[in-house]
Amino acid sequence: MKGDSNMLYGTQDRDFFPRDFVERFEYIKELGYECYEIDGKELVENVDAVKEAVEKTGVPVTTACNGYRGWIGDFIEERRLNGVEDLKEILRCIAKVGGTGVVIPAAWGMFTFRLPPHVSPRSHEGDIKAIMDSLKELDPVARENGVYVYLEPLNQYQDHMLNLQSEARDIIDKGGFTNVKTTCDFYHMNREEDNISDALRASKDYIGHVHIADNQRYQPGSGSIDFQTHINTLKEIGYDGPIIFEGRLRGDAVEVCKESSAFIKKCIDA
Repeated sequence: MKGDSNMLYGTQDRDFFPRDFVERFEYIKELGYECYEIDGKELVENVDAVKEAVEKTGVPVTTACNGYRGWIGDFIEERRLNGVEDLKEILRCIAKVGGTGVVIPAAWGMFTFRLPPHVSPRSHEGDIKAIMDSLKELDPVARENGVYVYLEPLNQYQDHMLNLQSEARDIIDKGGFTNVKTTCDFYHMNREEDNISDALRASKDYIGHVHIADNQRYQPGSGSIDFQTHINTLKEIGYDGPIIFEGRLRGDAVEVCKESSAFIKKCIDA
């Protein structure tokens, strides 16, 4: 029941949203969103303006995603190190605006075994070492600032290193990280997990953040994912963080945002 849950439904940026932060946050409220996930680079470059907009509008900036120069599992060491340094600052800035953490995959679009050449330039052990080395630097920064790294498994066509919640849990356990949790993205989980709700239950003590989109990456309610069942599971396991729509829009953008917001909020309220 919504009365027993603090789950808020939010969005990332859209090209038709206003650029002024106060206007942007007021606008997303009109579309039915209750919180916002910001680009990391935009946050770092505008932290004071973002903080002021949060205070003026009451719309929380819960998380940051993207906006750094290299992946934590990057093949190129210089890029990995640049990304880690950027992410440290994003973690500091998300804390300044009252957010809870930063969403971070191992990589996105860097390599997949599903397309030629089918052979990774680095061993699996090397992949894990790169991720671990990055998290060893990010975990203490997150802890010092009272926020979290939200490690996100992606589907096998977008990343070859972390595809399952169990793989993210193993990384967290192996590193003994105190401020690394998982991001559960329904779109990716629908492609990789045997059952979304079963995977949510197995990750009960690890979940820090949730992304959603329907099975074809469009707005929730436009495809085949059973959002009601899986949101009920989130409530069952005690998740009370944000649910952020990360995906494409099909149809009239404004109406689609309003309709899908109403749909997900109805699932939360049920």
